[in-house]
Amino acid sequence: MTAADAHGPLRVVIAEDSAILRDGLAGLLTDRGHEVVAMVGDATSLSEVVDAHRPDVAVVDVRMPPSFTDEGLLAAIELRRKYPDTGVLVFSQWIETRYATELLAAGAGGVGYLLKDRVADVGDFVDALHRVATGGTALDPEVVSQLMGASRQQDSLARLTPREREVLELMAQGLTNNAIATSLTVTERAVEKHIGNIFTKLDLPPSDTRHRRVLAVLRLKG
Repeated sequence: MTAADAHGPLRVVIAEDSAILRDGLAGLLTDRGHEVVAMVGDATSLSEVVDAHRPDVAVVDVRMPPSFTDEGLLAAIELRRKYPDTGVLVFSQWIETRYATELLAAGAGGVGYLLKDRVADVGDFVDALHRVATGGTALDPEVVSQLMGASRQQDSLARLTPREREVLELMAQGLTNNAIATSLTVTERAVEKHIGNIFTKLDLPPSDTRHRRVLAVLRLKG
C-alpha cells in the first residue's frame, strides 16, 4: 500500500516554470507533511524526474518553455501513457481545450485540471491532489464548461432525467458514488443505477482505454 492509498503523505513532482510559484507550492505541500521529490521548470524534464522518483502524483503547468503554449499538457499526456500509476494534476491559469480532452478521457482515472486563480483554499487543493493520486478525478467546473463548449455532442444530454443530471453534476465535482449517495440521501446502489443510465443515454459503452466518468462529465452543459 502506498502513502497515497493510506491517505498519508504524498510524494510529489512539480513542473512549473515560475520559480516563485514552484517554490511556493513546494513549501505549502511540505508544510502539510508531503514530500516534494523533484521540481522542474520545463516540460522536457518532467518525464525524466518521474522515471527517476516514481511519485504518487505530478503537478503540471500548461504553458512552459520553450514556446509557452501547451508543452505542459502534451507532457502530461505522455506521462499518463508511460506511467499510468502516477496521478497527473494540471494546475494552470489557462484552459487549453485542444489536448485537455485527450488527457482527461484517456486511461482509468488519476487525472485532474484545476485553475490557479480559482483555488481559494489550500486544503481543497491538497484534497484534490489526494483524489488524483488515488485514481480519482478533480476538475474545475470552468474547465468542464469550456471543454464541453468545444464538444458537439450535446443533444444526448436532453435524454437525462433531472436526477440523472444531478448525479452527473456531482460526478463533475469528482465525488465518488458513496459521496454522491450521501449528498442526495439515496443508496449507493441507486447512484450506480443512475450512472449506468447516464452512460447508456450518452452512448458511452464500457472501455479499457477511455474513462467513461470523465467523458460523461465533458458532455455536461454548464
